[in-house]
Amino acid sequence: MSEYKISRGVALRAFAALHKDGVAEPVPGGRWRVVRAGERADRRPLEERIADVIADERLEAGTAFPSASVLAERFGVSRPTVTKALDKLEAAGVLASGGQGRVRTVRAVPNREERS
Repeated sequence: MSEYKISRGVALRAFAALHKDGVAEPVPGGRWRVVRAGERADRRPLEERIADVIADERLEAGTAFPSASVLAERFGVSRPTVTKALDKLEAAGVLASGGQGRVRTVRAVPNREERS
């Protein structure tokens, strides 16, 4: 808003009009996202999408898991957001943490049915 020198109200009205036309959609947290033509977005929680990395890359138990920075780049989110999702996977027993500054490893390969 500061870049374009408009108020928050003007921005919200603009996104509401874009939403009505199907060009923008609300995102949790009070934000908006522009929908590009032909774009298909994965609406599942980030921890589910990250858990799919294990199956997609055929990682075995004990294998090093990609870093939060690599995952942030891959999913287009911030590193703290990825860290929260990784913490949830650690709590679920899917990943094992080696501590601060150490590489996370795969503890168990999740079944897609278990996550549904």
